[in-house]
Amino acid sequence: MTPFVGEMIGTMILIVFGTGIGAGSSLKKSYSNNAGWIVITVAWGLAVTMGVFAVGSVSGAHLNPAVTIALALNGDFPWSDVPSYILAQMFGAILGSVLIYLHYLPHWKETDDPATKLGVFATSPAISHTFSNLLSEMIGTFILVLGLLFIGANKFTEGLNPLAVGLLIVVIGMSLGGTTGYAINPARDLGPRIAHFLLPISGKGSSNWGYSWIPVVGPLLGGSLGAVFYKTVFLGKATGSLWIVLGISVVVLLLSFVTSKKQSSLRSQANQVA
Repeated sequence: MTPFVGEMIGTMILIVFGTGIGAGSSLKKSYSNNAGWIVITVAWGLAVTMGVFAVGSVSGAHLNPAVTIALALNGDFPWSDVPSYILAQMFGAILGSVLIYLHYLPHWKETDDPATKLGVFATSPAISHTFSNLLSEMIGTFILVLGLLFIGANKFTEGLNPLAVGLLIVVIGMSLGGTTGYAINPARDLGPRIAHFLLPISGKGSSNWGYSWIPVVGPLLGGSLGAVFYKTVFLGKATGSLWIVLGISVVVLLLSFVTSKKQSSLRSQANQVA
């Protein structure tokens, strides 16, 4: 098996289990309907663990473009392999989403709410606020990458690393996931969102492309910050990439803050007219 196929299969496994719990807990007439947030976060953690166990020895099991780019920034992964890894992760995410669509095929018609159907595939904010939503995804992925790096630095028994990574995903979901649904992975959100757009899901509604950039840009920036922070603070190896990533992050956050202020002003004007 090549690393490309490994990343594709590993990400597919991640999405099958992750969106599977989303479908089971959200779609009507499923036995696991209304399973609750604790079940969802534990399932996502186990989904990552299974994906890492499956292909860790083949590709390193990044399963996440933010992780791939973070490792490349730290010099632990060749930049030349980044495009193929991200492509494999996207293909795997779309394929996993298609499998879940087929698995729950009769349940889509039984579920009326289009937002619920989209929520099986992609994330959305609990409160729509561009700046805060972007910051939440950045913080979550910052912690994810930082956690992956300090887990990797410890001398675990070889087979326990995937379990530790899964627990990291669980605690991120429980503590930080309530704001945006903790995509913390561009492929995890964009791949299934594309599948939602393409698949003939009964009464599916919009794929909410207006929000879709946040669970892509946020994780990429947050993961990159986690990588350069670890290298600077934990390893004592400050590089120019630290200032570049910080500069880009500040600019993007400032732009999102201005956007949020404009959105709030427009909403206020609309409420006054109403």
